[in-house]
Amino acid sequence: MKSHTEFQQVFERAGLLDGLGRTDEAISQYRRLLKRQPGHAVAHFNLALLYKKGKRYADAVSAYGEAIRHGIDDVQEVYSNMGVLYSEMRQPAQAREMYERALNIDPAYVPALFNLAGLFEELGERQGATELYERILAIDPGHCDALARLAQARTITDADGGLVESLRRAAADAGNDPLAREGLCFALGKAMDDLGQYEDAFAAYRAANDMGRLRNQPYDRGAAEQGFERMVELFTPEWIRRVTTASTATPIFICGMFRSGSTLIEQVLAGHPSITAAGELDYLPWLVAERLAPYPDGVAGAAREKLDKLGQEYLSRLRMQFPGADRITDKRPDNFLHLGLVKALFPAARIVYTKRNAVDNCLSIYFQQLGGNLSYATGLEDTAHYYRQHERLMAHWQSCFAENIFTVDYDELVASPEQTVRRLLHFLGLEWDDRCLSFRETAGLVKTASVWQVRDELHTRSSGRRRNYSRFVQSIERMLP
Repeated sequence: MKSHTEFQQVFERAGLLDGLGRTDEAISQYRRLLKRQPGHAVAHFNLALLYKKGKRYADAVSAYGEAIRHGIDDVQEVYSNMGVLYSEMRQPAQAREMYERALNIDPAYVPALFNLAGLFEELGERQGATELYERILAIDPGHCDALARLAQARTITDADGGLVESLRRAAADAGNDPLAREGLCFALGKAMDDLGQYEDAFAAYRAANDMGRLRNQPYDRGAAEQGFERMVELFTPEWIRRVTTASTATPIFICGMFRSGSTLIEQVLAGHPSITAAGELDYLPWLVAERLAPYPDGVAGAAREKLDKLGQEYLSRLRMQFPGADRITDKRPDNFLHLGLVKALFPAARIVYTKRNAVDNCLSIYFQQLGGNLSYATGLEDTAHYYRQHERLMAHWQSCFAENIFTVDYDELVASPEQTVRRLLHFLGLEWDDRCLSFRETAGLVKTASVWQVRDELHTRSSGRRRNYSRFVQSIERMLP
């Protein structure tokens, strides 16, 4: 009884600390308990959850292993969670092994089936992914996420009419679950777009975004303008010169608006033997939130020593996840918000800025369930407004350190890939390599919304997509000259 009471007290204290953003202190609570009760399986499990939240993935894997060793119940859940961690660490073989261990225990364990299907998608194994989504639906016909992912993983043809009707019915039945209905409506929009039924597609996308607005704060245009203005005021050339560290590290940051071609250009670069694609890392935004809050004002008085420490922490996390890698790409699109900080932390960094036709870009954002806190993304005119603010900030970065920035225009890339990639490699100080244009053969784990698009040959089908929706984009065309 005493042991149970002590655990309950630790559980409550750790939960309170974690809720206050003091995750490291919550971790310490469990570690002290485990010194006294090393065999407490649930404590190891909870510790793993906290390690994951703190981006300490290897520690989380170890804690889950201890939970299993000490007889945790529902061990299939633990293996599935370990698979997610290995996936985050870009170790797909280990992730697959963990999911399969979970399924060896319980072949109908849906979370492991769903996670394994997602891993297959990220690896480009379309058949394996669709078979698993169908298997989930056989177990649970009401699994909305599996149905939506099945539609996203296929190119819908008339032969898939049953799938379209299933999407319609499921969306209508999901009225009490806005998030499920949102995903189904996005999938239905994609299906109707595949079929060339653009009015029906737009209606589905509009319904999806209506659901999305329910889970986000309304987009405040005035607040957005003030936020961007504050960054321009703070990150001046003088501030950057004053705090720039002595780091010689050369990370490659690929950024721009979401859906602007950043995943494609990362996969192109990943074909080069000197480059390791890290994907959409959240290290920099996480460090900013943890060490420089409130941002951007938190940088105003930051000393060079503090920034140097932050830069070293970023690099140590990269090295831990990608040991022995030469040049690493960090493809987090909204890192464009932090480029003044990037320049100060890593004066030799290279920044690849991706852009495309503004209306096509805004439409593509509106058509994608991006998640997170992107309140602007659920309205076309709000997205266009945010797009203009992002252009303003990028113009400021160009005025401060244009020599560090290379702009890749998506439409130019798909029309003249070799010419564009040759110039980009020269900017990065790398020799030409033919493998950059055969990236489909070497593409590894892709953990973004563009998971299937980047598996295609380079094509121009997405250029000018706005023409299919001309009557719906007239208002933003006026906002985006």
